[in-house]
Amino acid sequence: MPWWFFRRRSRPAASQTAPAAASGWQLGEVALPRLHGSRRYLQEQPYLLPKDLGEVNRLDFQHYILRAVLRGNYLAPIQQPRRILDVGCGTGQWAFELAQQFPQAQVVGLDLEQVKAATSPPPNYRFVQGDVLKGLPFDSDHFDFVHQRLLWLAIPLQAWPDLVRELARVTAPSGWVELVEFGTGTTDFAPTGPATERYLHLAGQLAALRGLDTEGVIMRSLDRYLRDAGLTRVEYQFFEVPLGQWGGRLGSLLALDFRESSKGLSGAIAAHLQIPEQEVLDLIESAASEFDEFHTRYRLAVAYGSKPPTTH
Repeated sequence: MPWWFFRRRSRPAASQTAPAAASGWQLGEVALPRLHGSRRYLQEQPYLLPKDLGEVNRLDFQHYILRAVLRGNYLAPIQQPRRILDVGCGTGQWAFELAQQFPQAQVVGLDLEQVKAATSPPPNYRFVQGDVLKGLPFDSDHFDFVHQRLLWLAIPLQAWPDLVRELARVTAPSGWVELVEFGTGTTDFAPTGPATERYLHLAGQLAALRGLDTEGVIMRSLDRYLRDAGLTRVEYQFFEVPLGQWGGRLGSLLALDFRESSKGLSGAIAAHLQIPEQEVLDLIESAASEFDEFHTRYRLAVAYGSKPPTTH
């Protein structure tokens, strides 16, 4: 089975085709994550994953996996944007690549903190520190393309409608907003074995303590959030990606990403649910082994929409 195998669905049928990747994805572009030692977490935020060097490596690793799945860095039919915003930019890798692809554009990455100081960032890129839950520190109608992905572990479920309205506010008329999210419910991993189901149940209990989505509501609501925020020409695309060696190279890498991100949650699961951490770590390894036995797939969705042009 080829490494890029995946199934793709659309709701509704997409009228635009995905743009070509800015550059080809090579497996050697990023080192595999090596997570060890104590982890650093944010104490006053709902975000569950660590904020440390190990997580920086994993996020860069995950970026290249996502770029392979989507066959590019975005799906929205953007042309020549003048200003681009990446909300929750993480390591900044996505924003760096957009800055290189559109050298005429001003590209801004926003996050709670700058987790990776680039030695030579693109000259048209800048980082802005901010908390999207407190509003974006930008004027209305400013950006031609606003991008946000994989923030379900950072944004409480009830905050999502207002969050997307804030993304729409800073988007310029005729500009685009794109949202990318993995599924979070037990049905978003299918089929699954008992260890996988047990781990997902524990992770869901932890997420629920912070008001995060545990049922995959966000992934299934991306297009609705965009429409409710006043955007039009909304498209929704749904992917099922293989987890494990049975899915070839991509499946193996995604399973590794699942294993390492889950290890980042193991300490919190153990502490809050009063379970020995080693038991949680063993459960993660057992779940990863089940992916090949059950041919597990993981669900991902992308939605994008355009802000209506100003009428006079």
